Amino acid sequence: MKFLIRQPSNDLQHPHEPRLLDQTAFVRFWLARLSGIMGNQMLMVAVAWHMYDITASAWDLGLVGLFQFVPALLMTLPAGHLADRVHRGRIFACCMALQAAVATLMLVSSSQGFATRELILGLAVMLGVARAFQMPAQQALIPLLVPASLLPRAFAISSTGMEMAIIGGPALGGLLYALGPRYVYVTCMALLLGAGALTLLVRYRHKPPQAAATWQSLFAGIGFVWQRKVILGATSLDLFAVLLGGATALLPIYAKDILHTGPAGLGLLRSAPAVGALAMSLALTRWPLRRRVGPRLLIAVGVFGLAMLVFGLSTSFWLSLLALVVTGAADCISVVTRNTLVQLETPDEMRGRVSAVNSIFIGASNQLGEFESGATAALWGPVGSVVMGGVGTMLVAGLWFRLFPALAQRDHMEKA
Repeated sequence: MKFLIRQPSNDLQHPHEPRLLDQTAFVRFWLARLSGIMGNQMLMVAVAWHMYDITASAWDLGLVGLFQFVPALLMTLPAGHLADRVHRGRIFACCMALQAAVATLMLVSSSQGFATRELILGLAVMLGVARAFQMPAQQALIPLLVPASLLPRAFAISSTGMEMAIIGGPALGGLLYALGPRYVYVTCMALLLGAGALTLLVRYRHKPPQAAATWQSLFAGIGFVWQRKVILGATSLDLFAVLLGGATALLPIYAKDILHTGPAGLGLLRSAPAVGALAMSLALTRWPLRRRVGPRLLIAVGVFGLAMLVFGLSTSFWLSLLALVVTGAADCISVVTRNTLVQLETPDEMRGRVSAVNSIFIGASNQLGEFESGATAALWGPVGSVVMGGVGTMLVAGLWFRLFPALAQRDHMEKA
């Protein structure tokens, strides 16, 4: 199914950008991401609760994040280079299959009674490798399915699906885990394999590069980002904000020891940020950011830090949920703005490598942030870790106004 996109005469398009949008391809990939993210979120809830059940250690929860981050960091640049040379949909499908294999191993090990700390850390490495190849492929694929003028709305729609999955995945994962771990892992396998199959049906015009692969081309994405301070500021802002302010790794501790709830409560806590993000993504789909995008991005990160401060000090389950909802809404503004800026300022032949650099920042903020949360919680306790992180995030947002004036003064998404 195809339809014609009528572009205004002043749209900023790439010279050879197609005006015909393959709606079916975009919808298939949207559904694939929805299924894949839901499966991944359910898997992460189950793995985290499983680890805490085995060890009751904040340090080990942090290690799960670290063991994902290190292989992701090592493999991300080759993954971005591959995404610029190989069909991006097939890369995404292989990543879904690898995560399904992790779910299978967790199913077998939990059923047979050999799901140990060491096994879970080993499987975290596999998840890190899958993430390294998945992120640049999926980010660089979306601009090939929509015209540039529709890219902000496309990312907002993609964010809507992602948040729906992040809401439903952890909540369903927590409920299923309460019935038995095997129910979670079987469901994860089905969702992840379904996502891979859907992605293989996505069609787009793939043009392999003619130039040979070199060490210079492998590292070209880093140089590209470094020279464009708007992209560098937006991606590094997300890195430090989530690295300091994220508390995902500590949610099992908050659920069990501070808020006194069970796996179902943990699922709700993990879903709460996505509720806020979903609401915000729907708003951005209807009313995309058009003016003062830079200042609004920085303010949103400051609000994220303030909400994390409230969450860290709260002993009320419902206040904690509300604070996490606010963090999700603020983070959605950051995600949509950052992804749109990166893709609009990057030519297609560089998008895989630039998206890989972007995914290094995202992976560092998420997986390394989980390790940082676990390590600081082991030293200062979970409350001290989250409170210090929230304060640090607000300080970073204020500092970035001075360090990256090009970002702070950015008015429109497109270059002026």
